[in-house]
Amino acid sequence: MNPPTPSGARISIIGAGPGGLTCARVLHRHGIAATVYDRDPDADARDQGGSLDLHEEDGQLALGEAGLLEEFFELARCESQEERRIDPAGRVLAHRLPGEGETARPEIDRGQLRELLLRSLDPGTVRWGHTLESVSGPADGPRTLTFADGSTVETDLVIGADGAFSRVRPAVSDAVPRYTGVGFLEAWFDDMESAHPELSALVGRGSAHVADGERGLFAQRNSGGHLRVYIMRRVPLDWMTASGLRPEDTAGIRARLLGEYAAWSPRTLRMITENDGPYVDRPLYALPAPHTWQHTPGVTLLGDAAHLMPPLGVGVNLAMLDAAELALALAGSATVDDALRTYEETMLPRSARYAEMLDGGAGFLLEEPDAGELARFGEPGRGPGHGEQGIPGQ
Repeated sequence: MNPPTPSGARISIIGAGPGGLTCARVLHRHGIAATVYDRDPDADARDQGGSLDLHEEDGQLALGEAGLLEEFFELARCESQEERRIDPAGRVLAHRLPGEGETARPEIDRGQLRELLLRSLDPGTVRWGHTLESVSGPADGPRTLTFADGSTVETDLVIGADGAFSRVRPAVSDAVPRYTGVGFLEAWFDDMESAHPELSALVGRGSAHVADGERGLFAQRNSGGHLRVYIMRRVPLDWMTASGLRPEDTAGIRARLLGEYAAWSPRTLRMITENDGPYVDRPLYALPAPHTWQHTPGVTLLGDAAHLMPPLGVGVNLAMLDAAELALALAGSATVDDALRTYEETMLPRSARYAEMLDGGAGFLLEEPDAGELARFGEPGRGPGHGEQGIPGQ
C-alpha cells in the first residue's frame, strides 16, 4: 500500500502522560488529528506523582510549540527552584536560591501539567479505559491495536508514550527494563506550615537532598502546602516481602527505616517519621544503555518507552521534547514513514548520549557530596534531578 500522508493518517498515541499529550497537542496545532488511548478509567483515577522541573531548553521548548508556555508560567512555581544539600545531622552544606526573575527550571505539579495539556485538546481526543495488550499487523500497515477488553483498532501510526513497561515497545525492540538496585519509598506530607513547621524550615521552598553513601532522602515541595519525600536505599527488589512486611504496614516499615537510618539526626528523620499516610514502594528501573532499534514502519516510541533512565532530571523533559519533535516531523513530512525517519535520526542519538551518561546513575542519589559538587551546587540545575523518570506508570 502507498505510505499515508500525516494529514490523512490514523494516528494512535498510547499513554496520556506529558509526552503523549504534548504530541497530540502539537499535532492538533498543525491540523493533524490523533487519538490518545490510556488505561486509566478517567483523568482523575490516580495520583499523578510529584513535582516536575521543566527546563527552558527542552520541556519549556515543547510547551512553546504546544502554545501553552504562558499558561504554564501562570501555574509554575519559580521559587521552588531553591535547592539545599544537607548532611545526615541536618546541617545545610550548600544552598541555592533562584535569581530574581529566573525561569530556567521552574516547578509544576505533574497533575497540574497534565490538566493543562488535557484542557488544550478537543473533547474525545483521549479515550480512557483502554489498556493496550499488543500491537500487530504487517510492516506496510495498517497496524492493529488490541486492548484488554478484546476491542481492536486499526491505525496507520502507533506512538508508544506508555512509559517504563510499554506495551508498544515489543513491536520495535526486545529490550526490557532492569531493576537498578535502588528503591524509593514515597512519603507524603500535608499542611506543611501548620502541621510540619520544623520540616518546612529544613527543606525550604524547593527541594532538599541528603545522603550518606548507602541511603538518602530527597524532599520536594508540591503546590498547596504539600511535600513529598523519596526515601532512597540500595535494597533487593523483594526487600519488603523478604522482611515480612506489607505495603499497608506503615508502622512496620517505619520501624525498619528507623533502624536503617539510626545514625541520622532526629531533625532529618522527620522526613521518615512525620508522613501523613502510607509509604509507597517505587523501585527504580532503567532500560539497557543505549536503547536503540531498527526503523520499523508505523511504530515509534517517545519518553520512558524509548529511553527509561534513572531520575536525574531529564525524563519528562526529554519525553516532551521527543513529543514536540515527532509532531513537527509529521507536520513537515510528505509521508508518515519520512517523518519517523526524521524524528528517530535525531531522537535516538540524543537519548543514547543521555542514557550512557546516566547509566548506573541511580547510585549517584545516595552518594555523599564532595567538595567539587558542593562548589558547583550554586549553578542552575546542578542539584539532584527531579524531572521524573520512571516511577513506573502507564
